[in-house]
Amino acid sequence: MIQTFNEENFKTFCNKLAKRDKDLKSIISTHGHPPMWTRPATFQTLILTILEQQVSLASAYAAFKKLREKIGVVTPPKILSLTDEELRSCYFSRQKIIYARELAKAIESKQLQLKKLSTAHNDEVRHELKKIKGIGDWTVDVYLMHALQRTDLFPLGDIALVNSLKETKQLHPHITKEKMLAIAEPWRPYRTIAAMILWHAYIKKRNIKLQG
Repeated sequence: MIQTFNEENFKTFCNKLAKRDKDLKSIISTHGHPPMWTRPATFQTLILTILEQQVSLASAYAAFKKLREKIGVVTPPKILSLTDEELRSCYFSRQKIIYARELAKAIESKQLQLKKLSTAHNDEVRHELKKIKGIGDWTVDVYLMHALQRTDLFPLGDIALVNSLKETKQLHPHITKEKMLAIAEPWRPYRTIAAMILWHAYIKKRNIKLQG
């Protein structure tokens, strides 16, 4: 069964985790429930997620804002109509120009059909998205969590999440991924929500202002 979170059940899932884990409970007690970070299940969301790969959120949003100012709603035909120069002027790197075009071509050719993914199992979503050049596990995890609202992802490719887990659990700086996944294991099937609680702590501690 595909389990998703929504406005009706999100806080309930947070509270279930707080009962299981005193550190997650402490974060909620200190900072309140995390926002329910969601995005539409669209091509535009995937382009933003590609822009977020391996850069700060501020850099990604600056590029995305510039792109939106140039073309409005981001669609495959609009991306394919832009030259390299135009995409570079929107702060796209050479690699991300290739990734954005490959994604646009896959959707235009119907190789990738995002509507079908909305009801597909997580493994199938991962398989289909990773066929596209430039889309790896982190991008898939973010899409599954925020766009498809699946409840049980824990993306250790995310530096902020890893750092927050280390801070919250006072872990060794060089702890292995296997040990971190073992720590997250009792949070199943709500590891996405646990990740959001940990991101919430990370953002609040550093007073980071997120743009919409």
